[in-house]
Amino acid sequence: MGNARKYDEDAVLRARVLLLGSGRLDLAEELGAYRVLAEVSPRAYLPKLVGALLLTGYRTTVPGAELRLFAEAVDAARRIEATAVNRVELLHRALGAYERELFTVGRRAEGRAVCEEMYALSGDPRLAHVLAEEGRHREAAEILRRRPAAAPGFPPWDVYEAAAELSAAGLHAEAAEAFARTVGAGRRRAAEKGTPPPDLAWELIHHARLLEDAGRPGEGAAARREALDVVARLAERDGSGDPMTSLWATLFVLSGRSDEPVATPEAPMPPFGAESLRWSPDVREAYREDIPVLEAEAARLTAAGALPRAYTVHRRLTLRAVHFEHSHGAAPLLRPRFDEGVALARQLEDTAGALPQALTDRAMFLVATGRHADAHADLAEALGLMDASPIVTRT
Repeated sequence: MGNARKYDEDAVLRARVLLLGSGRLDLAEELGAYRVLAEVSPRAYLPKLVGALLLTGYRTTVPGAELRLFAEAVDAARRIEATAVNRVELLHRALGAYERELFTVGRRAEGRAVCEEMYALSGDPRLAHVLAEEGRHREAAEILRRRPAAAPGFPPWDVYEAAAELSAAGLHAEAAEAFARTVGAGRRRAAEKGTPPPDLAWELIHHARLLEDAGRPGEGAAARREALDVVARLAERDGSGDPMTSLWATLFVLSGRSDEPVATPEAPMPPFGAESLRWSPDVREAYREDIPVLEAEAARLTAAGALPRAYTVHRRLTLRAVHFEHSHGAAPLLRPRFDEGVALARQLEDTAGALPQALTDRAMFLVATGRHADAHADLAEALGLMDASPIVTRT
């Protein structure tokens, strides 16, 4: 017993000397010292231990080490006294790193439990994304609808996510009303600046879908016509230089949710409507792994002459390509996919649904890449196919 206490005291002394030394410590030495000192001076050293564990976890190249380090960081953060100023922040950081790693290795139930703790701790909406991935859309919508409204001038992610989950839960009227907030903000920016922002075009198109789902087709048609007018006004500008954005990509990927399998806890799907970075790692990887499977299926269906099904599969491929490749400079890689979608749709015997959809998809892609005149031509054709009355173009 005496030898053990002597060893502990020696370890504490060595750790203090190590930290007080003038030499530069490597991270492993620093972590070892904090582990020892956190036992004898928890108030001073537990926060430092959490930081060192997280940094080590992010930097390690040892397979499986991340999970152990982040779990230890969570344990250390939980032991910080409740009155400490930075306890909530450190515990939240540790829980966030831990849950992402749990999802990476496929331990979803444990990851969800950690997200529940994060939500109880700070109201973090990450839990809503996880519930959405598992098809629990009404619960996800309830969390998201309780969030405070996004501050003016910030990207409207909160509105996108809340409307997406309300729609998935079958609350179509509420989804349309929620999304109307971001459309209204775009209209106000257009009035203030004299020129509409490009995102107003694709937000109006998405709002039209929500209105139609809510049984308000007349309002949906009006929103599509307003989108056409917005694109015409953009075309009158210079029509160049607008980079693709994750806002457009998020709404485009969301538009394909109905063609994807229904999400369940056993077979999770992406939280459509949420930004890519908010997807769980396992879900993102599964979405990526579908690409070669869908490519093979599209080739088989095309060769067999099953063009309606081939069009649907091709669109699912295009959605994935946009999700993973929409960064600046990727437009030349993505344009052929949209062209192929339009070409496939034109070959169908019944083009009433597919061709307007393919043309609208390409039009919004062209808006997102600054090709406004071309976008206007596509959108005018799409609306002409959807509406018996002729569309008068402005370009």
